[in-house]
Amino acid sequence: MGGRHRWLASATLAVLAGAGTVQGFAMSATCTHKFATSPAIVYGTAWKKDKTEDLVFQAVSAGFRGIDTACQPKHYFEPGVGAALARLAQSGIAREEIFLQTKYTPFRGQDPNNAPYDPKTPLDEQVRTSFEVSLRNLKTEYVDSWVLHSPLPTHRENMLVWRAMEAKVEAGLVGQLGISNCYDLPVFEALYKDAAVKPSVLQNRFYADTGFDRELRAFCKANGIAYQSFWTLTANPEALASAPVKAAARRLQCTTQEVFFAFVRAEGITPLCRPAPPPSLPY
Repeated sequence: MGGRHRWLASATLAVLAGAGTVQGFAMSATCTHKFATSPAIVYGTAWKKDKTEDLVFQAVSAGFRGIDTACQPKHYFEPGVGAALARLAQSGIAREEIFLQTKYTPFRGQDPNNAPYDPKTPLDEQVRTSFEVSLRNLKTEYVDSWVLHSPLPTHRENMLVWRAMEAKVEAGLVGQLGISNCYDLPVFEALYKDAAVKPSVLQNRFYADTGFDRELRAFCKANGIAYQSFWTLTANPEALASAPVKAAARRLQCTTQEVFFAFVRAEGITPLCRPAPPPSLPY
């Protein structure tokens, strides 16, 4: 096992030392005005296609109260999330109980034959159109968190998009803003510096190739920004298979996945997970 994975295993054991149970799996969200705050774990909806509605319905029914999606038909099916929210409301779980996060995806991340906006229009218009499509797809009047899916090539373009996103916060339609797939600290710092509405979340892949985003996570911690991880388990098979993590799982009578999720939660990280049924085990 590489040194970086040994660090993860050792840190996991330090977090769990003396613990009798795995902590940190509460999934309830609280509301501030009409916006919900992020729960401890968020349910990811990428690549679920026509199964999205049923899987989201099952996940929320099982206890999840955070949903992550994107206005990116290439990898997400937003209308399925909206259909699930409607079913959940009928079953007694109100929209206000759910932390709903979606994304504006720049054109280079879209299927050019199935983009939710006209790529020939100005960037700010693309952002506005994407948001309108998201609201229709999700059958909602607002979103709790709106994320720029990835940085654009220049800071000027990032800020043009960000200003359009800020306008939705100012209009009371969005609770907070964030950015994803941003692994360059100077890019993130520049966005933070120039933003009127500061980013509240950074969502990145959590894995050894980026040094587990140590510098970025330190910046987030210093500035009160939530760090969300995706591919938390998929990108860390060596850590999950390590002897220390397996030993902790045996001692605590839980899975290695639960041990690792307990570790990232103790590190202040909000993991995204995208289990298939049954959704009781986060993957």
